[in-house]
Amino acid sequence: MSTTPIRAEQRLMSASEIERTLVRLAHQISEKSEDAHAGLDLAASASSPNGPALIGIERRGVPLAARLGKLLSTIEKQPVDLGRLDISFYRDDLSTHGPRPVVTASPFGFDITGRDIILVDDVLYTGRTIRAALDAVFDQGRPRRIELLVLIDRGHRELPIEATYVGRTIQTTQQQIVEVRLHEVDREDQVVLVERK
Repeated sequence: MSTTPIRAEQRLMSASEIERTLVRLAHQISEKSEDAHAGLDLAASASSPNGPALIGIERRGVPLAARLGKLLSTIEKQPVDLGRLDISFYRDDLSTHGPRPVVTASPFGFDITGRDIILVDDVLYTGRTIRAALDAVFDQGRPRRIELLVLIDRGHRELPIEATYVGRTIQTTQQQIVEVRLHEVDREDQVVLVERK
């Protein structure tokens, strides 16, 4: 009887590499935010909160956004608005039978209209999750700008979506899976490449 494993894993990022990457991304956000605010006139900057709000996409985008929010609040010396987004009912690959869910106003706990928003997700692949997230965000208001931050960009896009902030770009095949494991969800921090056998 064969005991060949059905999948093999290769570690791409350790816990310390994830942490260093998030620190780098937080500094990139801070620098870009400073540059953007330097270009605003005084009246516009006075009427809008300083710094972008972070919205994590369920599941692993939420803890990534929380970690980035802590880092940014330390760098900027002010709190960062955090929101979470469950886009399961907006996915175009789910059944279209039945009514669309009713989305309550301002589930983020802050007004997104006129704000700079950064959507946070773990892996960017086809772009369908991000398209669904954009639909959900625009149902809640009209941000000034929406940017995307992902820990891993693995390519194979089906939609013209590109991340503004990328932790790491990894070339993959269609048969490979990138798994981001975070302590808050998986009780460990690492990124692995899974080969389906």
